[in-house]
Amino acid sequence: MKHVYGTTALLVATVALTGCGDSDAGPMPGMNHSSSSTPTSAAAAYNDADVRFATQMIPHHQQAVQMASMAGYQATTPEVKKLATAIKAAQDPEIKLMSGWLTGWGKPVPTPSHGGHGGHEEMPGMMTEEEMSDLGKQQGSMFDRMWIQLMIKHHQGAVAMAKTEQANGKDPASIALAQKVQAAQTAEIATMQRLVGQLPVS
Repeated sequence: MKHVYGTTALLVATVALTGCGDSDAGPMPGMNHSSSSTPTSAAAAYNDADVRFATQMIPHHQQAVQMASMAGYQATTPEVKKLATAIKAAQDPEIKLMSGWLTGWGKPVPTPSHGGHGGHEEMPGMMTEEEMSDLGKQQGSMFDRMWIQLMIKHHQGAVAMAKTEQANGKDPASIALAQKVQAAQTAEIATMQRLVGQLPVS
């Protein structure tokens, strides 16, 4: 009987420990799943490269959205207007996503008013204040041509930043977004390169 009781107690203890193990491991898959779909990301699995990517890509995206809004008013080519609409539709949600990550990591979130010249030299492809002003002064096909040329440069900068994140980042959600940015903006660069060759010279 003592042997039976001892075996029973051992089984109960083993089951209890197994239950604890499951409950400890249980939240991890959920955390990983949420990191790919919510702004919280995997708070314990990020590094400085992830923070830098989000901190720099937010103002980079904000400028692209600003340029897309300008094209909505000033572009004369339907293809340019369509592309600008697509850029804004894609990058607005990504700005919100990355802002959520930074908040979850306890890091400051860049704002448009933060803009100015601060840190722009560290972000490839960013337009200067002068370039944005010059773009706003253009009309007709000249606006379309300059907008495309500047946006190609802007996209190339974003692709470079996305490649850096994929090489150095740690957070799976951040790396996945970098892969998405690289693929989408590389395709848009090809579209713009084709479009610029079709625009009238003046």
